[in-house]
Amino acid sequence: MTSNIVLAAILALGLVGWFAARSKARLLYTGRGSLHSMPGYHGWYVALWLIVPALIAWLVWQAIMPGLVESAILAQPIAAKLPTIDMDRAAVLSEAWNLARDPNASAFNPLATEFAEPLRDLQFRYAMIGGLLALVLAFAGGAYAFTRVRAGFPARTRTERTVMFLLLLASLVAILTTIGIVVSLLYETGLFFSQISPIDFLTGLHWAPKDAADGADFGAVPLFWGTIYIGAIIAMIVAIPLGLMSAIYLTQYATPTARKVLKPILEILAGIPTVVYGYFAALTVAPMVRDFAEMLGKDNPSTESALAAGLVMGVMIIPFVSSMADDSMAAVPQAMRDGSLAMGATESETIKKVLLPAALPGIVAGVMLAVSRAIGETMIVVMAAGASARLSADPFDSMTTVTYQIVQLLTGDQEFNSPKTLSAFALGLVLFVITLILNIVALRVVKRFREAYD
Repeated sequence: MTSNIVLAAILALGLVGWFAARSKARLLYTGRGSLHSMPGYHGWYVALWLIVPALIAWLVWQAIMPGLVESAILAQPIAAKLPTIDMDRAAVLSEAWNLARDPNASAFNPLATEFAEPLRDLQFRYAMIGGLLALVLAFAGGAYAFTRVRAGFPARTRTERTVMFLLLLASLVAILTTIGIVVSLLYETGLFFSQISPIDFLTGLHWAPKDAADGADFGAVPLFWGTIYIGAIIAMIVAIPLGLMSAIYLTQYATPTARKVLKPILEILAGIPTVVYGYFAALTVAPMVRDFAEMLGKDNPSTESALAAGLVMGVMIIPFVSSMADDSMAAVPQAMRDGSLAMGATESETIKKVLLPAALPGIVAGVMLAVSRAIGETMIVVMAAGASARLSADPFDSMTTVTYQIVQLLTGDQEFNSPKTLSAFALGLVLFVITLILNIVALRVVKRFREAYD
């Protein structure tokens, strides 16, 4: 609640500063060329000086405030009631924090109830201090910027540079996030490979992870095979033909009315939660696949199979292939189609010889995006494919994937220094490398054929 009030106050001050600076700049206008920048830029200059420093100070304070509150509570006489064991003390304080944030929450330890109210009071007190600090910085920044509002002041240049810097910071978020993911995966994977041989992990054929390295089998080949077989083979056999043919129909044969209705319906598939696909796979597709296997003469077929998961996964990623192919074919110049038809080619020949080759970069990009999406899927595999790490080419056998094993390894109370838990990070790193290679291949194909058709 306090955070919302502080943020609203900062934004309100920024709005007031914008109007005040713009009004002052308007009063300085005496004719054409009398102002270096338009009054609106002066308003934005002052507003940025009001908002940005205050927001930075408030965010920094929010980050350090829990530590300050906890140090303050430990300095009070009530801290003598806390357990001497660090783990028990942390558990009591954690429950007290939950009670301080939500008075209606329940606490397992009665001692946490005694600390909830002091924590709530200290949190409010430190929040007020941080809010006052942020508002003081807002006033100071606004006052400094307001004194700079003069006829010759380059407010436009300063404002645009500030906005450009903020946009640069925003663009760096994705890069820094990727770097953080890679560093964390490399570190944890290094700990895993210090206990387990990378050769055994990457070439082993039996997967039976245990907490201790002795007697455990960390051969991940069955997991990689299950991931590729379900997500990159079976799912693609379903998604590529159906997605590509639907894109061809929507761009070349469908009437405007039919396209207007069918395209949104097709793209709804991309917005359905994966858990719903999982239920559909487990309750509808998996029994049908089992019955089909029985009809073919397979003994005791299971309702969990790679085929059931792959079929539903393929349906799920049809919109990725279809939308990218649709947009790519729609972007092909009409002159290329008209030229082919003028030379005597039929419409189907034009599609095969002209349209598809010209739209190939977008089609390949859509396929690679769909593959990346498929190999990272978890819920469908959990509900329809099973948990057996099996190296088999029979689509009616139950299999598992890398993502399912990562969930299994990191679920529940786990020791993060055991090989069993650390193997999840090694699996995640391999999956990350696979998707990275797929994206690199897609970019190279797109670049090569785009140069040919530009």
